[in-house]
Amino acid sequence: MPRVPAANGAFCNLLLLLLTSFLAIVVADSPYRFFEWNVTYGDIYPLGVRQTGILINGQFPGPDIFSVTNDNVIINVFNSLDQPFLISWNGIQNRRNSFEDGVYGTTCPIPPGKNFTYMLQVKDQIGSFYYFPSLGFQKAAGGFGGFRILSRPLIPVPFPDPSGDFTLLIGDWYSSNFTSYGGFKFNNDVCHCHRFIYLTLPLTAVHHRRPILVLTLPVATQDLQAQLDNGKKLAQPDGILINGRGPNGYSLTVQQGNTYRLRISNVGLQNSLNFRIQNHKMKLVEVEGTHTLQTSFSSLDVHVGQSYSVLITADQSAADYYIVVSSRFTDKILTTTGVLHYSNSGTQVSGPLPGGPTIQIDWSINQARAIRTNLSASGPRPNPQGSYHYGMINTTKTIRIASSAGQVNGKQRYALNSVSFKPADTPLKLADYFKIGGVFRVGSIPETPNGAGMYLDTSVMGVDYRAFIEIVMENYEDIVQSYHLDGYSFWVVGMDGGQWTPDSRNGYNLRDAVSRCTVQVYPKGWTAIYIALDNVGMWNFLSEFWARQYLGQQFYLRVYTSSTSLRDEYPIPKNARLCGRASGFHTRPLIADINKALSAVDKRTNWKTIRKSLPRSSK
Repeated sequence: MPRVPAANGAFCNLLLLLLTSFLAIVVADSPYRFFEWNVTYGDIYPLGVRQTGILINGQFPGPDIFSVTNDNVIINVFNSLDQPFLISWNGIQNRRNSFEDGVYGTTCPIPPGKNFTYMLQVKDQIGSFYYFPSLGFQKAAGGFGGFRILSRPLIPVPFPDPSGDFTLLIGDWYSSNFTSYGGFKFNNDVCHCHRFIYLTLPLTAVHHRRPILVLTLPVATQDLQAQLDNGKKLAQPDGILINGRGPNGYSLTVQQGNTYRLRISNVGLQNSLNFRIQNHKMKLVEVEGTHTLQTSFSSLDVHVGQSYSVLITADQSAADYYIVVSSRFTDKILTTTGVLHYSNSGTQVSGPLPGGPTIQIDWSINQARAIRTNLSASGPRPNPQGSYHYGMINTTKTIRIASSAGQVNGKQRYALNSVSFKPADTPLKLADYFKIGGVFRVGSIPETPNGAGMYLDTSVMGVDYRAFIEIVMENYEDIVQSYHLDGYSFWVVGMDGGQWTPDSRNGYNLRDAVSRCTVQVYPKGWTAIYIALDNVGMWNFLSEFWARQYLGQQFYLRVYTSSTSLRDEYPIPKNARLCGRASGFHTRPLIADINKALSAVDKRTNWKTIRKSLPRSSK
């Protein structure tokens, strides 16, 4: 058998391992799914008022993404707006690849008239999620859609296949436009995301419900983002939408006797919502990628940013029934309706709307505690979800996070541990990758509340890869908070009213707590989560109350390892946009590194010789 020269043998073994790892990334056995999206403005009338919406391929909401565990999802996004644009993937973990997360701390915006191709892999995930525009206040104009991940064919699912599988995107909505005339700076692809210019463009009409009267609101009331930039609070939203439609605008047709899966996501801007269907029970089966104990509810609280899957059976008399969504914990209760239509119905919806909870906190807490993991069900892999005994692992650190509201320089701001996030001029992940100094400082947000006055900073908290930590979110305010962590799911081990203390751990659920990525914190209360930090990257921890997020209630969690192994983190994507202080740098495909390494190998050694020199298991 030919031999590799001794001086080069170990190097070539390492080189082939590197190549094998590279090929595992780009030519994996998992299927590829390709999408091409054009993002435009268009006229929409969700509340009977003409507004400028953000459409994807002419649709509001945008198209659903259908995928299967481990799929490679390739989405080419053309930005036909007059301002930069980014899409983030709520609940998609982007394992080892925070470059693709689609928030300004990790990804450069897509400039007007340009495109960017997201390359996602839904590695070891199942469940119901959604995507949305992450820059500025664009989320208030649409651009969101459902993202579902189905189990692989041979992985058992703990319920029979439903007769239909539907996405229901619910959320509060303003009848004002999200932005208007204003200053906008765009240099070297840098998005100064708190000011946009709005230009008049040819608009495509989208008539979900043709209004009887089209109103044009004064500019002063149209610009939601300018109100925030001017240091003001927003009024309460004007209504609630179901899949982009207002009262009685949405209808779902079912066959009598059949069972259906509804994937419900709250894609709104601030309000917790209650979802219910007249005369029908809902069986909860999945929460943000976790199969749950199959508990039946007559109504379900869905806090902003959260996603649930329920099964409903069309087991009533042939008729039409109200679908009702109403706001929770608000002075004025907003309500909208849709219709569950039996295909053999000859009767229109009638009777009073089914009642639901309004301001009751205890009701919501008790329901939240009843949502638990189905330990015997499979997740994305065939082994049971309960095979990972999170409650038996010692935590290495406790982080306490407290929200606050106040003013900085005479303008309304929001903060976590007294720090109100200030966007940098360069995505933090790029600054970290290219080792660009002066963009952010690890440790710029304390790990516990310190009672200090509110101040602005580009807040980044450092944690160690493979640590197992506890985060306690404390809410000293009179509103329900909702928090999301990109890149992760976490176990919700406890929540209660009052002040958290170490003794609160005595009441933790250390056996079957639900694992999810977005969690609520009740007024004057706390919520505790456990996280296994197994995903290297720069990950956004943020309030789902979008005005609060926009005005500083967020930070970035830097999960760090000194390892440069592809097993821990992928290299920067070849097509990554570079902006801000990273503009002068270059991405380089991994194959260039391999070619460079090959040039160091004795010219007499070729790949055929290298392969023959390795054990069969390495080939």
